[in-house]
Amino acid sequence: MFDIIGKRRWFYAFSLLITIPGLIFILLTPLSGGKAGLQFSIDFTGGTVWEIHFKDGTPTTAQVQEIMAEQGLPGVAAITTAGDRDYVLIRTIQIGLAEFPATPSPLPSITPAASGSPGASGSPGASGTPGASGTPGASASATPAPSATPSPTPSASPSPQPSASASAGVSPSPSVAPSPSPTANPIGLPTEGRLADLRFALEDAFGPIDEVRQEASIGPIISAELAQQAVLLFVLGSIGILGWMTFRFADFRMGMTALVALVHDIIVVVGVFAILGTVSGLQIDALFVTAMLTVIGFSVHDTIVVFDRVRENRIRHAGEPFAAIVNHSLLQTVGRSLNTSLTTIMVLTALLLFGADSIRSFVLAMVIGIISGTYSSIFNASALLVTWHEWSEERRQREFAAVRTR
Repeated sequence: MFDIIGKRRWFYAFSLLITIPGLIFILLTPLSGGKAGLQFSIDFTGGTVWEIHFKDGTPTTAQVQEIMAEQGLPGVAAITTAGDRDYVLIRTIQIGLAEFPATPSPLPSITPAASGSPGASGSPGASGTPGASGTPGASASATPAPSATPSPTPSASPSPQPSASASAGVSPSPSVAPSPSPTANPIGLPTEGRLADLRFALEDAFGPIDEVRQEASIGPIISAELAQQAVLLFVLGSIGILGWMTFRFADFRMGMTALVALVHDIIVVVGVFAILGTVSGLQIDALFVTAMLTVIGFSVHDTIVVFDRVRENRIRHAGEPFAAIVNHSLLQTVGRSLNTSLTTIMVLTALLLFGADSIRSFVLAMVIGIISGTYSSIFNASALLVTWHEWSEERRQREFAAVRTR
């Protein structure tokens, strides 16, 4: 029978070997002012991200960075690939989203009639009928005709009788302004503001932009709230795990050892991202928080399976050494833990190799976290439980021996 617990010091040493480098790079984040260590996306720092494609070819990162420096915009540029197209990804300070030109209203514009004189068309005497003005029942403002013979100069206008719409002061055929094009800016390029200035400078240098793949802007208040919520989620999750496992197994040591193994997994994942952020610029975004919460649940699940078997075997194998009971429980559950983890990692590896670029950091965090969680559940949590139990037994025996010698 393989003695996993008997070799626990080797597993402790290996855990230190994989966590200490990550801790060093994590600490470099505040010490270097963000130049090394963890690299945070605009989800946590605030700013503007703009991913574009040039029609005439892709410039280099250094060329785009030079244009950004000329525009006085701090930030970074990178080249990303999706399919057979290369895009320029620009991350800079918050400079706003694209501003589109106002689209004129398509409603017809009504123009008043040029010849529509209210006095000429609205007068009761505009009609050419002579008898209309001589009627006794006419209004007081009507002037009676002096004789039955019409005046040489007719009172009616020589122009044709206007229609009903003309009498209201409206031209009979209104002029309609032509409608503008349906889409004034079909690919969503900015036309005003600092982002538009950057666009024009880039197009002058590298040719027209024919596609905008991504454009987002996040303010510093929202990013600060996201960071606070991420920390709060980790703290509340850890407290909940500690409380539940202590209640479930009626043993505070099981809850604490599970929590220590959980911290080990978090340090491993965050440490790897800190190293990759320093070497290749890999950034932590909002999906990383989702991945970490998933890893926490997966890691604790494996630990609970082992601890539940330990509780059962303590009853079945009462009187045996605690280390032997734990080792026997590990051998009974290790196959199940490995099978569950391997099937999950196979799916995640396929997503990592063939999935979209937008989820690769999320999938990478999941893969690293599940591997670390499986390792810590088998080789760390149970081993720490045995070590803590042995320390407690040794202390109890020393206290008992001290009482007997009195």
